[in-house]
Amino acid sequence: MTTALVVIDVQKAMFGTLVPFEGEAVVARIAGLIAKARAAGTPIFFVQHDGGPGDPFQAGTPGFAFCDVLAPQPGDDVTVKTKSSAFHRTDLDAKLKRAGVDALIITGMQSEYCVTSAIRGAYERGYRLTLVSDAHSTFDTKFATGKVIIDVINDTTRGSFAKVLPADQIAF
Repeated sequence: MTTALVVIDVQKAMFGTLVPFEGEAVVARIAGLIAKARAAGTPIFFVQHDGGPGDPFQAGTPGFAFCDVLAPQPGDDVTVKTKSSAFHRTDLDAKLKRAGVDALIITGMQSEYCVTSAIRGAYERGYRLTLVSDAHSTFDTKFATGKVIIDVINDTTRGSFAKVLPADQIAF
């Protein structure tokens, strides 16, 4: 049984004109999880969104880069995706299987898009899942605040697809 930490789309474009709910605190919690994972020898898989030409997440632009404090290190894996799910038309599943991973700890952005898509894609592939309740984020919308969206995702994910735990309860 091998667990991996998955960090989804924590890229500079997430911090443009809009700021995700508790964005800096979420990034700090993810950085703490990365440090704990590295210390424990837990594999880390980064997912990076390429939105294509003209998109703030376009490969090769400043927004495509990971937030500086979360930059992958040698030995970390990076999967570039072009759709919401980290598993759609990528080799992430194959890389996880090659590494013997059967459990994922999920963090990242944007909660209601790429994070939930990754959870569902991983669940469909049989992974045991933990969503870190305070280490994913999103933006306010005209319908709900970022906090409400995060709370709904934590609540609907809990039990149905994954365990949902705060960062301080994650052990590697």
